[in-house]
Amino acid sequence: MSWRTLSRQHASSAWSRRPSTKSLLGSLNHARHSTPLASTSVATFSSLDTFAPRHIGPDDQEVQYMLKELGYDTKEAFLADTIPASIRIPSNVVTNETIPALTEGELLSRARELARKNSSFRSYIGMGYHNAVVPPVILRNLMENPAWYTPYTPYQPEIAQGRLESLVNFQTMVSSLTGMDLANASLLDEGTAAAEAMMMSFVSSGSKKRTFLVDQGVPAQTVAVLETRAKGFKLKLRIGDVLDASLIQELREDLCGVLVQFPDVNGKISDYSSLASELHQSGAYLVCASDLLALTMLKPPGEWGADIVLGNSARFGVPAGYGGPHAAFFAVSDKLKRKMPGRLIGLSRDVDGNPVYRLALQTREQHIRRERATSNICTSQALLANMAAMYAVYHGPGGLRKIAARVHDLAHILQTHIEGMGFKVLNKPFFDTLTVDISSSPETWKRLNKALLESKINLRVIDSSTVGVTLDESVTTQDFFDISGVFAKAAGIQPLSSISDIASTISSTIPSHQLRTSDFLQYPVFNKHHSETEMMRYMHHLQSKDLSLVHAMIPLGSCTMKLNSATSMIPLTWPEFSNVHPFVPLDQVTGYTEIIKELEADLSLLTGFHACSLQPNSGAAGEYAGLSVIQEYHASRGESHRNICLIPLSAHGTNPASAVMAGLTVVPVKTLNDGNLDLEDLESKAKKHSKNLAAFMITYPSTFGVFESGVQQACDIIHQHGGQVYLDGANLNAQVGFTNPATCGGDVCHLNLHKTFAIPHGGGGPGVGPICVKEHLAPFLPSHPVIATGGDKAMTAVSAAPFGSASILLISWAYIKMLGGKGLVDSTTSALLNANYIAYRLKPHYNVRYTNNGRVAHELLIDLAEFEKSAGLKVTDFAKRLQDFGFHPPTCSWPISTCMLIEPTESESLDELNRFCEAMIRIREEAEEIVIGKQPRDNNLLKNAPHPISVLALDDKAWRRPYSRAEAVYPLPWLRRHKFWPSVARVDDAYGDLNLICECPSVEELASSP
Repeated sequence: MSWRTLSRQHASSAWSRRPSTKSLLGSLNHARHSTPLASTSVATFSSLDTFAPRHIGPDDQEVQYMLKELGYDTKEAFLADTIPASIRIPSNVVTNETIPALTEGELLSRARELARKNSSFRSYIGMGYHNAVVPPVILRNLMENPAWYTPYTPYQPEIAQGRLESLVNFQTMVSSLTGMDLANASLLDEGTAAAEAMMMSFVSSGSKKRTFLVDQGVPAQTVAVLETRAKGFKLKLRIGDVLDASLIQELREDLCGVLVQFPDVNGKISDYSSLASELHQSGAYLVCASDLLALTMLKPPGEWGADIVLGNSARFGVPAGYGGPHAAFFAVSDKLKRKMPGRLIGLSRDVDGNPVYRLALQTREQHIRRERATSNICTSQALLANMAAMYAVYHGPGGLRKIAARVHDLAHILQTHIEGMGFKVLNKPFFDTLTVDISSSPETWKRLNKALLESKINLRVIDSSTVGVTLDESVTTQDFFDISGVFAKAAGIQPLSSISDIASTISSTIPSHQLRTSDFLQYPVFNKHHSETEMMRYMHHLQSKDLSLVHAMIPLGSCTMKLNSATSMIPLTWPEFSNVHPFVPLDQVTGYTEIIKELEADLSLLTGFHACSLQPNSGAAGEYAGLSVIQEYHASRGESHRNICLIPLSAHGTNPASAVMAGLTVVPVKTLNDGNLDLEDLESKAKKHSKNLAAFMITYPSTFGVFESGVQQACDIIHQHGGQVYLDGANLNAQVGFTNPATCGGDVCHLNLHKTFAIPHGGGGPGVGPICVKEHLAPFLPSHPVIATGGDKAMTAVSAAPFGSASILLISWAYIKMLGGKGLVDSTTSALLNANYIAYRLKPHYNVRYTNNGRVAHELLIDLAEFEKSAGLKVTDFAKRLQDFGFHPPTCSWPISTCMLIEPTESESLDELNRFCEAMIRIREEAEEIVIGKQPRDNNLLKNAPHPISVLALDDKAWRRPYSRAEAVYPLPWLRRHKFWPSVARVDDAYGDLNLICECPSVEELASSP
């Protein structure tokens, strides 16, 4: 019997039993409206704004329908077949007693209560963090807009041209301001960007020179991150005065690179041009950490010899947020472009020859290169990069110059008045930061402290006689008087009272040879959208090109694209949370501290572990932190020689790269034909490497989409040979409430808060990757040089801020609190049920590659290998055709090159699941037409997909396709009512890599384009 006959029989049988959407809703409405009113007053006073029904897509009736289709009467019976009994935890571990559920209103009230506990001090601490002013048009239309914050990384460029264009604006902004040839689409933070630059210097110098010199003017948090990264590659980190010629001469033979801060942490502006020349003569690289606003006034590093320029773009309209998330920038000279870490957006063309943007040089990605990767960077900070880019678009070069001039002038006026009070400003020249010697007497220090507390102002305390003050765009006239006033009170003199008291003459302290003379941001996009009307329309124009969760489900396997609720996002922009510097005293952030401690406790409960660190600011950073904790543990036991990490082929793609970054040697472990881990191969390799076995990394459920029954046995094997088990939490959405990493046998795991715990993906970041550990590993959790974190034997920092991307921790905290224990369990149930329902509907049409006990976990692999031989079709062809149905394709060609990995999450309703299945089934029918010769192999609906709206305008002579326009763009009836259109035709990836262009088009290029 043919596939077509079988599939029609199954469809007929299934659809004859399946009630229509209308009848389902009708029955449900009848049930709802026929429910008798409660006879007691208790029900009357019960809250109606409970979160779980709003977060979980399928209602009770839809759940029962799906269970029946799968052959079950109860959820319990379904779960018993899906999750191995050996790893189940008691039902009383995750309940509303252990995690009480708050309604949406209660959550917001609780958040307000905690917000009030954060003191409203004004911070001028600096050290790379500023009080940014977020233009309201960007706040409302981008930061608070789900069309911008719910998309995924733009792997499918045909439905992501909007944010790709915005990220090109970011790259162009960075390369133009830094004077460099090329910039990427952002990194995690300034500290980790500096670590990536150190690694680039090492690799680019032939991986032979192992000394990296850091100037004494680099902030402490950056130095700490560098120390952590240097350990894994056995690099020698030196701190000193880089302008000391004798030091450079001493290190010359082994020096791979030097890091300078421009301006430095104390505000000083130094001339590094001679240093650059000297380093280049010896084959070393000059890395410069800088400030984009300062570079509107200062001669850019690219003009005085820097090879790599990096920094934090947050002062371009991104809130401080107690440390993040922020978009680091990273720019390089042309010779280093193919070694640059992170995302890179480039210009290519579609099949019709039109210019389009796409992710460039993707073969550098760690998912592809695994243990050969030069970086484990898995994401960027796309949402924050887009905010910074839009800030530059909105203000333009003229506006940025005005902002910079005002900040510098205020600093100069403050310097004049401070010195007039008898204090000494130690750093000249400067841009926005003054380092002030107040050591005239002990009484002066006491008076200053008293004045700071009375005025609710934070300055940077450098030592007992020196303070730093950093000004920014947010400083008002009254702020200026208050800052000046605290120094006046310290000096015992009358403070300024009006602008008339200020001298009218302002002259810059910056030498002329260090001033910028070159133009910047001359591209049209930065010179036309300066009214709010134009800015609003530009952002809306871009968002209209991108498919996000506002349009349809995004069924990306191993990505967990669930609802990012409005309620959990609301507190994010409250000033009590968003305007907090990461280095304020802890007694000023008791509200934040309570949220952090509650989230740590909840995550520890849900994972079964003892302790938690929220510092890692991405999933890959969490992997790296977890493995580093394991290494510190082994070292504490005198077993630093343990350096072997066993990793199955079914593990998450970043695992091998993270292991290499932590200084481990990767040994792969086989998987069986049924997708399960090969326990014999694991045991053999554990025995072989027993003396040097450090860790075993396993993703659970595996990236093949199944719960493996032998996970505990595998972990026991590792422990028997002295190793530690790292359980990757990328797929924790299938575990919560039913099992946990500790029960499975893990010692440490990382969590993706941007997956399981509902932080938005932001179009490619931000993410958060906290780690949870067993008690014996808790002492080694990451520390921080400014704010105390971690255990009593803590490893050095893995991110620049003590609690990573602290502001968005609010989202996961709110998500857990609103669902409560029962809601979390119900969410997991629906995630598993939705995936198994899709597997059930697609199985007659596609090869569902792996199951366990007939069931998948929260995601499923369908294998399309058969179609390459029978129809000349690849995974990409199915993916591009799915765009014509208004869906984002599943994860393509990973973890197996011929497969799609599908994950629906718990947030999608039965209607949406069926829409997706109908689309996939229709594509299967279209593929069958190619198999039987009804459509040609090289000119068909799949090969020509996607079909943008422009195809409707083609005349018959240009059409030249063996199918109608209606078949191309309206393959199912409901698309005529609701359709998302790809904005371009299929992208030519190879052309883009061969012709690498990563900046905005010029006026001439725009004029010549069609």
